[in-house]
Amino acid sequence: MMKSRTIKIAADSTFKFLQVFNGILELTDKELLILSKFVDNSNLGLCTASAKKIVATELGVLDPNTLNNYVKRLKDKGALIKTVNGYKLSKLLEPTNKVIIEITR
Repeated sequence: MMKSRTIKIAADSTFKFLQVFNGILELTDKELLILSKFVDNSNLGLCTASAKKIVATELGVLDPNTLNNYVKRLKDKGALIKTVNGYKLSKLLEPTNKVIIEITR
């Protein structure tokens, strides 16, 4: 019989929280950074024009529309989900959810 173990991970920033799931999503460091900035500014709406302007400024990106390429990649990798009203974060990545990962071999 296999023992069950609980491992607690301190994720004191959005970036660190998202890193925990990167083995599943396989995002690049840049994609993780951009996603964390979008989540941190989600009060403006996830991936909205307003959010893109703020994220672009925070990252030193001259043209906020450049972030559209990253939004598409994040959608393709399952981190973002396209909705009728824009985008939402994958349920896996919602900070309010308790996630249990079972690893078997």
